[in-house]
Amino acid sequence: MNYRRCGDSGLLLPEISLGFWHNFGHVDDFQESRKIMRRAFDRGITHFDLANNYGPPAGSAEENVGRILAEDFACHRDELIISTKAGHQMWNGPYGDWGSRKHLLASLDQSLRRLRLPYVDIFYSHRPDPDTRLEETMSALATAVNSGKALYVGLSKYPLKKLKKAVKILKDMGVRCLVYQPPYSILNRWPESQGILDYLLEEKIGCVVFSPLAQGLLTPKYMDCIPTDSRAGRAEGFLQEDQVAAEREKIRALGDLAAAQGMSINHMAINWSLRHPAVTSSIIGARTVAQLADSINALEAPELNEGILAAIDDIAPPSKSKHAEG
Repeated sequence: MNYRRCGDSGLLLPEISLGFWHNFGHVDDFQESRKIMRRAFDRGITHFDLANNYGPPAGSAEENVGRILAEDFACHRDELIISTKAGHQMWNGPYGDWGSRKHLLASLDQSLRRLRLPYVDIFYSHRPDPDTRLEETMSALATAVNSGKALYVGLSKYPLKKLKKAVKILKDMGVRCLVYQPPYSILNRWPESQGILDYLLEEKIGCVVFSPLAQGLLTPKYMDCIPTDSRAGRAEGFLQEDQVAAEREKIRALGDLAAAQGMSINHMAINWSLRHPAVTSSIIGARTVAQLADSINALEAPELNEGILAAIDDIAPPSKSKHAEG
């Protein structure tokens, strides 16, 4: 595993990080989750990425990961980067989501209890709040650092104008924005087309991207049908059938391109997500140890040359139409 510097900070992150958005909730196989985490660490993945609402049900991914950390990783805590987030719907009532100090700091305390940790390495504002002043949201992140409950803070899915303002507010509060986390894939080039990646590179802020496989669309499984055990085929899945149908022509063309280069479409997609100099790490998910191993093995695939990159641009050119949610 290679490690990249996160912006101009002292923190190095693995090129591939493990995400817990799916596959680690109470609806999933706990023992398989444990095996995935252990294998990931053995393969050099030191960054585990969570959020308060990951599951399902919401909070259960943190509960399961907290148990595994306590039982299997207690002696390795200083070798790990644990991140979590708050901002999406988590509990009922007026304080259960968005960007108020009340929500963010209460959520962080809840996350620490579920994770069985005294602090997290990175705490994110998971999404911008249209109704709360950025100064309030950023003050909550600053409090998280100053209280010792987070070592660093980050922002996720903020559009460029709000991102720039938020970074400045944090700087004025004496806290550096370490990292930005957007969805980024061949099928969703939103951070690229909006100028966000160029801004991050200029400001020397790290970038950890999620959904490099576009929720699994950039894998062989969806080229002809929707498997019943896939993310789109599961009742609790985030990916919908109409999303698959809308992208199938591009998926097949990308699959043919990858095959002509002697690689799988998912290996091509992961390597593509890491090609931009602003990107520090790419977050992958895994339902099985075999899936995890296959994603990590993408780093051994042939380098994407200029001809392949141009062909990818022809099939899936940058577009501003994709939303930050991915």
